Amino acid sequence: MWPRRRADKQRKTMFSLLANQCSFVTGQRLRRACQIGELYSNLYAENTRWSLVGSFWYRFQNKHCKVGKLVAALAGIFMWEDEKIRDEEIRRSAEELQMMEQIKNQTPCPAKTPGQQDSGWEIVMEKKNFWVWRKPILNSHLYEYRVLGTYNDITPRQFFNVQLDTEYRKKWDSLVIKLDVVDRDASTGTEVVHWATHFPYPMYSRDYVYVRRYDVDVEKNLMVLFSRAVEHPLVPETKDFVRVHSYQSQMVIRPHRSFDENGFDYLLTYRDDPQTAIPRYCVSWMVSSGMPDFLEKLHAAALRARNQEVGMQDYMSMVKPMQEFHSADTGRAGGPGRMEYA
Repeated sequence: MWPRRRADKQRKTMFSLLANQCSFVTGQRLRRACQIGELYSNLYAENTRWSLVGSFWYRFQNKHCKVGKLVAALAGIFMWEDEKIRDEEIRRSAEELQMMEQIKNQTPCPAKTPGQQDSGWEIVMEKKNFWVWRKPILNSHLYEYRVLGTYNDITPRQFFNVQLDTEYRKKWDSLVIKLDVVDRDASTGTEVVHWATHFPYPMYSRDYVYVRRYDVDVEKNLMVLFSRAVEHPLVPETKDFVRVHSYQSQMVIRPHRSFDENGFDYLLTYRDDPQTAIPRYCVSWMVSSGMPDFLEKLHAAALRARNQEVGMQDYMSMVKPMQEFHSADTGRAGGPGRMEYA
């Protein structure tokens, strides 16, 4: 009896020592983590700290993909590697403009081209140097829209900068409620934008959170701007706006001569789900009429920026060769003359 009690007492003592040791080690590691966090807090700005944390989570995710995504979501970390716009998406956008240019050159009336109708596109508006098509989105009551147009009185650079300059847009677009860059990928300059806009009465205002990337190919004389909806921990949904979760926009610009001479063609492909309860034909009418109005506002804003010398940021001057973005991650280098922007 006594030996058994003595053995029980020894086991309890050992468990107590082990628990104390674990508590000591855990406390020591927590203190070390706090010290490291305080050190990085003193050394780096907030955006840089989030980039560092994001890179740590990306490494963890590569080893434990499903667990990594769950932990990242719970920790409120934006996974740039998962949400970034890929080179393939940019390339496909550029090819679509080239296809439309062939259609434009083959026939004086692109609206009646058989290839467009066979692919599901139907013409909804036709004006001089301006065409609008639409195509039903599979398993949806919505349409995807495509606009092919030409401007001869402004430069591609002006048109490009007006679309990207968020501060200037707040001045010329009266529908804007909020338009701010909320996050930026330090390695590529790609940005996450929060945009809140008025909708026609009596509908509530909508807000969008999207990642945007743009690319300029000097050799092919092309400019591409690609945007897509994402979720970001810094911009949670609120009761002030209806959040639009499905949104994608692609703009491709082809200068007639150069980026700084008047004249260019453009192709805009656009889709979103504004989450309205109104009938499909009403949504179609809103988009079909609203898109040309917006493009004309964009054109007028570019004219004012040129004539009044409005201070805009020149995004084409923020040049980084493609190989700077990809050599570290994939070992690939971009072709000569290719440049990428946020």
